[in-house]
Amino acid sequence: MQIRALVGSGRKVIVIGPEAPLSEAMDLLLTHEIGALPVVEDDDRPVGILSERDVVRALHKHGAPTPTLSVRRAMRTPPPTCELDTTVLEATSRMTRERARHLIVCGEGRLVAVLSVGDLVKHRLEQMETEASVLRDYVAAQRARM
Repeated sequence: MQIRALVGSGRKVIVIGPEAPLSEAMDLLLTHEIGALPVVEDDDRPVGILSERDVVRALHKHGAPTPTLSVRRAMRTPPPTCELDTTVLEATSRMTRERARHLIVCGEGRLVAVLSVGDLVKHRLEQMETEASVLRDYVAAQRARM
């Protein structure tokens, strides 16, 4: 299965620019209850990603957020990305390999969605439920034949 099937077109992606103050990014993370923000240029091309972990690291290194502490100084760059035609297995492997909890999904180099490890877990649980249901139906049909 491709990532395209997991990322619906109805979900609005909250983003931030690289020169925005870190305090603004923190407000967005808290207000929208999200774990990461794609950092994009004006043309929606991702240049980084800012996670809660990146914020903690920046605050530890630089102290309390000030108007001069920008997202650029705290973001992870280059951001972990995948394409719409990336398989779920490839995306999961990339997240594991890069120790990333979020992947920026791109189409033609532009931001389309953000995929979280939670999205992948939810997908896998749905697959397992479907498989279990098919197996139960199969067993019931076999018993009925006896």
